[in-house]
Amino acid sequence: MITDYHVHLETGPYTMQWLKQYVEAAQKQGVTDLGFSEHGYRFKQSKEILWNSWIEKRQTEDIEDYVNLILKAKKQGLPVKLGIEMDFIPGKEEEIEEFLNPYPWDYVIGSVHWLGDWGFDIIERREGWKNKNVMKVYEEYFYIIKQLLDSQQFDIVGHIDVIKVLGHQPEKKDQDLLEELYDELIPHIKDSGITVEMSTAGLRKPVQELYPSRLLMEKLRSHGIPMMINSDAHRPEDVGRDYDKGIAYLKQYDIGEISTFENRKRKIVPLG
Repeated sequence: MITDYHVHLETGPYTMQWLKQYVEAAQKQGVTDLGFSEHGYRFKQSKEILWNSWIEKRQTEDIEDYVNLILKAKKQGLPVKLGIEMDFIPGKEEEIEEFLNPYPWDYVIGSVHWLGDWGFDIIERREGWKNKNVMKVYEEYFYIIKQLLDSQQFDIVGHIDVIKVLGHQPEKKDQDLLEELYDELIPHIKDSGITVEMSTAGLRKPVQELYPSRLLMEKLRSHGIPMMINSDAHRPEDVGRDYDKGIAYLKQYDIGEISTFENRKRKIVPLG
């Protein structure tokens, strides 16, 4: 089994024709388990969870249109799953639950992209990194990741160290502090029962690295944390992209099994 559950339709319309381009791309790349996970902030119904000037222009869709498209594809026999990628915003747990509850998700990805009103991974907002202590930013980010995990609201944690996406990483003198952060993170991952995504998306970003980092991968593997492989594709041609590197990366850590989901129930299956 080869998964790709972190796939966005948002660069095109919510039509069967557009969706089928992703299905065809998945088949060409050998992806056997394809799931769509549109960003929750795209939907007008999510305004109570997350809204700011950057999102305002993008919060244009109706969640019913998205869900109905995926359900229609399923009904037609297309091998797709219904997911969503939700931004975790501390203090908005109740609103997230109310937003998610009405729909028959196969899985929900939880991610952190915002530190307050700062979208740290947005290219046009990269100036926000200027004059910041990188290690302090990492500490703030992983503090929120721990809250995401403790909320027990998600099946998968997306690109767990995406904080490095624009290439900002702690200095060598801070490596011990970074390792401490990861050591503190592991019990929260274990207690949450969540699956950690290994994502190839970082290879297409300024950081030029897979997620998670090697140091974090070592810790995840040594604690037997369930994993899966995803691409974070925003267009058909990125479905399953760089999976040769991603699968090899997992196998370097003797990870031969991955998680799949249906109706928010996890199943562990052989990789490949």
